[in-house]
Amino acid sequence: MLYDPTEHRIRSFVTRAGRLSTAQAKAIETLGPQFCIPYVKAPFDFGQAFGRSAPAILEIGFGMGDTTAKIAAGMPDKNFIGVEVHTPGVGSLLKLIGEQGLSNLRIIQHDAFEVITHMIAPGSLAGVHIFFPDPWHKARHNKRRLIQAPFVELLCSRIASGGYLHCATDWQDYAEQMLQVLGAEPTLRNTAEGYSPRPAYRPVTKFENRGLRLGHGVWDLVFEKR
Repeated sequence: MLYDPTEHRIRSFVTRAGRLSTAQAKAIETLGPQFCIPYVKAPFDFGQAFGRSAPAILEIGFGMGDTTAKIAAGMPDKNFIGVEVHTPGVGSLLKLIGEQGLSNLRIIQHDAFEVITHMIAPGSLAGVHIFFPDPWHKARHNKRRLIQAPFVELLCSRIASGGYLHCATDWQDYAEQMLQVLGAEPTLRNTAEGYSPRPAYRPVTKFENRGLRLGHGVWDLVFEKR
């Protein structure tokens, strides 16, 4: 059997057995078959999954899905694929999809690294969103951070020329690491001098608002694929 790098690496997440609410469980049961895409080691057919051809945006780690739903609702001309490992978050986003009648959003519940490696074809994405990934703030855990050079290189291979990578974090040292790693990737160009103003399409979350009121910083980074 060929060596598969996705099977031998440090994971950037810990699977948590969060409590699934009745509404989330119902959303998974009723809407999951329509809006969830099973993980397979084969390229993902965007046209077949969405029933149309449109620019595709991948979001990695959407949490409970509030931001994802708002962005998808505000950009009906684009297709969105949200990747998340935690079941309550999947149920929460499915519930929002049902409540808001979102037809341009699909979910893959699996490790993003493996999804990108096996399911996303090179040059097939118009953009990637990574908002507030786990900062792994203890120095000895920094190696678990998602934004590392090998992952960014893989991610960039899936973004089409002219597409973008948008990251955001509320941890300053992670923001500095992101700026260094993204700036060193030869296929990317920073759209700003350092950090970017928050793009209008990214809503401010309740958690972020609370942090801003307390004087905490938030850093956005928007890089374009050459």
